[in-house]
Amino acid sequence: MIHDEFLALDDVSLDIERGELFGLIGRNGAGKSTLLKVISRVLRPTSGRLQLRGRVAPLLELGAGFHFELTGRENVFLNASLLGYSRAQTAERLDEIVDFAEISDFIDAPLRTYSTGMVARLGFAVATTTQPDILIIDEVLSVGDEHFQRKCRERINEFRNNKATILLVTHSMEVARSMCNRVAWLEGGRVRALGLPEEIVASYQQNS
Repeated sequence: MIHDEFLALDDVSLDIERGELFGLIGRNGAGKSTLLKVISRVLRPTSGRLQLRGRVAPLLELGAGFHFELTGRENVFLNASLLGYSRAQTAERLDEIVDFAEISDFIDAPLRTYSTGMVARLGFAVATTTQPDILIIDEVLSVGDEHFQRKCRERINEFRNNKATILLVTHSMEVARSMCNRVAWLEGGRVRALGLPEEIVASYQQNS
């Protein structure tokens, strides 16, 4: 992936198994978010090959896919349609989405009136309630209060139990150690290390 003659990603090769929670760690600018955007097909790689099996739901940026002049309800249907779901399929899941996001009193208010935490909860609720095969998360666990973060972790564990694949960017070494099956450490657009969370996190912390 080349931006202004700069390699954002360089010779990255990963094979992620079905049902795996795969973590990405590294400093800002290491290429983590770029890699997730390539996997989500938001960015097209200039070389190499990407193979995905299943429906993908990306949570890349706060409010991505939302229109802030539309209501929460309208945004649920819009966002779900971008994930490939029909209006009828979304309507069946609407109550569950609203309940998880805890925004029932605000569902018909414009998104511009929502707090950052409310937007994060709604985005996470839509992406996870639609039950994708592959869930891609960029630092969403760092947004919101402790209650919301706990709900996110519980929902992620449900995904793992259902054999969904999860790619997670995190700056929390505790999250990387406690939740991931494997972790890749990115540095300068390359995979510096890949393996078990305890080993990779320890090496990363020693060299940071």
